[in-house]
Amino acid sequence: MIKGITKRWLINIMCVIFTILVVIWVFFAFSIHSYYYRMLDQALRNTAQSNANNFKEMLGSVTPDFYATAKDSVEGFADKNKMELIILDRNGNAVITSSGFMPEEGSVPPDFVLADSSADGIGEWDGVNSASGEKIMAVTKMLKDSDGKVVGAARYVISLSKADMQVAIYVLISGIIGLAIIFFVIMSGIYFTNSIVIPVREVGSTARRIASGDFDARIEKQYDDEIGELCDTINYMAGELGAAERMKNDFISSVSHEIRTPLTAIKGWGETILSTGPSDKETLSKGMSVIIEETERLSSMVEELLDFSRMQNGKFKLIMDKVDILAELGEAVLMFSDRAHREGLTFIYNEPESLPTVMGDRNRLKQVFVNILDNAFKYSNAGGIVTVTTSSGSNYVKISITDTGCGIPQADLSRVKEKFFKGNSTRRGSGIGLAVTDEIICLHGGTLEIESEESKGTTVIIALPSI
Repeated sequence: MIKGITKRWLINIMCVIFTILVVIWVFFAFSIHSYYYRMLDQALRNTAQSNANNFKEMLGSVTPDFYATAKDSVEGFADKNKMELIILDRNGNAVITSSGFMPEEGSVPPDFVLADSSADGIGEWDGVNSASGEKIMAVTKMLKDSDGKVVGAARYVISLSKADMQVAIYVLISGIIGLAIIFFVIMSGIYFTNSIVIPVREVGSTARRIASGDFDARIEKQYDDEIGELCDTINYMAGELGAAERMKNDFISSVSHEIRTPLTAIKGWGETILSTGPSDKETLSKGMSVIIEETERLSSMVEELLDFSRMQNGKFKLIMDKVDILAELGEAVLMFSDRAHREGLTFIYNEPESLPTVMGDRNRLKQVFVNILDNAFKYSNAGGIVTVTTSSGSNYVKISITDTGCGIPQADLSRVKEKFFKGNSTRRGSGIGLAVTDEIICLHGGTLEIESEESKGTTVIIALPSI
């Protein structure tokens, strides 16, 4: 069934094509008709002019008698099988004809009247013969003697039936050609539009499947053109959505696990404290320490999720001010000094005397340092080394944090700053901390670069513009 784009194409384009072809066809028919009639008229006029000159010579040299000359002229007329020659007297009455059939007496041909009144003595008329009902063309040329006096006229009559038949044949052939063109255009147009419509319908069908959650749906590419490029784009989109869906599910699973672990610890120690009572001060102190630590861990995780939500909604805002970057970095390093001792890591920080001031949000910058240090500690094993170094120039400040941990595989290095991406599932984390960190640095007009080699360690370089 023809519908949609194909139907609109047939209605719109074919109307234009049909109109153009009809106009061309009508113009062609009119041109052919005019061309044949013009040729006949010119042939009659040439014959009339030539025979008029001969008549003038015959009338003066052979015999002065008009009737005898007219008879000789008719009998010697070479084209009597093509047209009829009628010799008329000065009043327009027929004297003799080449066909032998005399026209009605008293009827003066209209072309005779035109020839008699024209300067060149020639008149032309085409119409229907009243006697035979046949369509004819007639040319009348006034005849003169050697003194230039008009003595009569020669009328040449030709039937237009053959000319009309020839014109009709050409018009019919051109009409058939026009219909063939329309048919060819329709068939080729339907084929062409179907080559677009069918893949587009398949794209729509596959897109609906993808929208319903079937991210494994793919479109078979048939053409290496814009449609093929669209198919590749839809397939790529499906792959990316599928990957995003898997990352989202992994993220939910990871966050659920991350939340469950501290909640389990809090619940466990809460039940232990409740069962032992306040008399066991050692258990109470240890339990409360764990509860506070895990609560802070939960609070940090919730804050990270809230930051990510604000970032996605475009509501992530900074409170900009002049910041002593060295002081904020020092506080973050101090927070991890005890942790390094507990986890058996060597933590090296050679604090410089000073660093240029930067324009930024002190809390967010401190959050950046904490997130990156947390990753360095998290992905390092006991005995590892975490090093913090700084440098500065005329318009920038750089902070580098290096660890000797498990490193990042080369295939994952370009994706570690993507939301939900978590390369190493054996380590705790939600997979959004680095995405939030990168967004904070970008909002400060800085850059965050990651260099890593698997099994050897990772270096994160933060560059911020100074003032």
